[in-house]
Amino acid sequence: MARLIKQRDLVLGKSPGSLVFIGNQKIDFTTLRIIDYNKSSLEELERLHFHDIPDISLDDNIRWLSIYGLHDTELIDDIGGYFTIHPLILEDIVNTGQRPKIEEYDDHVFVVIKIVRFNAEEQKVNSDQLSLLAGPDYLLSFHEQPIDVFKPLRERLRKPKSRLRENNVGYLLYAILDTVVDNYLAAIESLGGRIEDLEDMVLEDPDPEVLDRITKYKREINFLRKTIHPARDLVMRIGRLETGLILEPVIPFLKDLQDHMTQAEESLETYREMLTDQLNTYHTTVSYKLNDIMKVLTIFAAIFIPLTFIAGIYGTNFQYLPELQFKYSYFIFWAILILVALGMLRYFKKKGWL
Repeated sequence: MARLIKQRDLVLGKSPGSLVFIGNQKIDFTTLRIIDYNKSSLEELERLHFHDIPDISLDDNIRWLSIYGLHDTELIDDIGGYFTIHPLILEDIVNTGQRPKIEEYDDHVFVVIKIVRFNAEEQKVNSDQLSLLAGPDYLLSFHEQPIDVFKPLRERLRKPKSRLRENNVGYLLYAILDTVVDNYLAAIESLGGRIEDLEDMVLEDPDPEVLDRITKYKREINFLRKTIHPARDLVMRIGRLETGLILEPVIPFLKDLQDHMTQAEESLETYREMLTDQLNTYHTTVSYKLNDIMKVLTIFAAIFIPLTFIAGIYGTNFQYLPELQFKYSYFIFWAILILVALGMLRYFKKKGWL
């Protein structure tokens, strides 16, 4: 399946806001994970059904509700009804081919972004869509499947004195985006290390396998660029939200996040140029080696031209060739051939052609 645009034919003819899951179903059952927290307490729950989730117990609590598995459109619809989510937002949530973006509403913010991971075994970048809906006292995160990306974030939440516990939903939104961007940098670093290792291989042994790896890495770099570029615009915009979710203490952290996104884009551009240079070097090296082979073959052909001419003379059907009657003519014939060949080799070497 295409990694950027997926199964758009499933929504042809349907009205806007129709909930149609678009993408690969990556888990069998949708699960829900809830973390309710404030400065002094934290409670974690895991449920299979949305109706089993209790209401927020305290007024100052923040609820982080994570939904794993987007194929259950009925569950997504129930959540949308409970939190009064616009149908177009729900439609974007279940469409895993959505472009990264940020949308601001009266009292909440909707974010779509991609989580990426580099699969070392397949030499491929895998991505999952993450949709975030942040309100005054809640944050909903919609995931394609359970992944360990946010495990460190949950561990930080469990610490009573952490910034996550001390701040509002805006800081939790920042922390999630920061984790996503850290994974961008980790994927770029893993892929970049392999690209740098290709440098010596291109010069020493430019075989077809090297060309295949250059092409594969170039495809993955382009995929990362198309994923990260719109995410950078998203991060640049988030500090200018007017909903009141982003408080003044969070602004310096957002600026740091923006710097990380700029670093990610610059690194991608550097590796893209490096791959282009490697591809040019590969073709140049292969052409140089081919020219060397052709030069050697041409020199051997040039040497055999006079030898063939001499041998051809004595292969004619004339009845009388005087020198053939000489006792040592056979040895003289070979001596002439050898001298001509050696003379030509010396001439070619003197000219620097060998």
